[in-house]
Amino acid sequence: MHSGGQGGGNAQMFGTLLRFFRERAELSQEALGLKIGFSKSQVAMVERGQRPPKGDFIARTDETLGAQGALLAAGAELRPSHLASWFEEFASVETGASARHEYETHAVPGLLQTEEHARAVFTNHHPSLDDEEIEGRVVARLERQKLLTRRPAADIGFVLELHPLTRPIGGRQVRKRQLRHILDVAQLRNVQIQVMAPDRTAHAGLNGPFVLLETAERNRLAYVEGQSGSFFVSQQPDLGNLFGKYGILRAQALSPDASMKLIEEVAEEE
Repeated sequence: MHSGGQGGGNAQMFGTLLRFFRERAELSQEALGLKIGFSKSQVAMVERGQRPPKGDFIARTDETLGAQGALLAAGAELRPSHLASWFEEFASVETGASARHEYETHAVPGLLQTEEHARAVFTNHHPSLDDEEIEGRVVARLERQKLLTRRPAADIGFVLELHPLTRPIGGRQVRKRQLRHILDVAQLRNVQIQVMAPDRTAHAGLNGPFVLLETAERNRLAYVEGQSGSFFVSQQPDLGNLFGKYGILRAQALSPDASMKLIEEVAEEE
């Protein structure tokens, strides 16, 4: 289940408006780029709707071109510019979710990542990302974390394998601060974090990670992500099987208190 969404259309509308104000100001793409600190090619791609405006591009163009807030208003209609196209649909559902539960095997979930951990992840992304894209993705990831403290509160749970908590992504000090952050998030009344017992010889999640979502209307969805894409599961019996599987995983994992004790121990290992 993929969605082209309205992001592309909004980007093209913004680009058309940008070109109107630029030509009204009698500036070339290169001249505008020089005034706002972006390259000619960046201006051209935004005008064609091929690249979303990043950083303070919108604010600078609005002021430079005397758009009197028109570009700011149009920019507000753009969806997050640093989410992969196949992830946008999930992010839009996640924002309004009343419940979200995740089983993760190989990485600290994005909702739990510190800024420096997220930056280390994107710095080692393949194919490589430029500095601007890395910072944009970090900002987008941190923005998603508002779900943790949103009101009304969402019911949020994680079952994590121990491995992602022990890998020192960004270095050992970054890992220690990441683990301390997870301990802090676990103190939120609406968040439950469990670690899968590391000595279990088998458990219900051996087929891989997944996310369960429940909307405000109590509709249920499951989300499965792979190396280069993702899909929603919305049909029975697969949907019910995944919700049932998560229940079994919670029972097989360490209790929240025991999980926090284990994370404390890992954080102190040096």
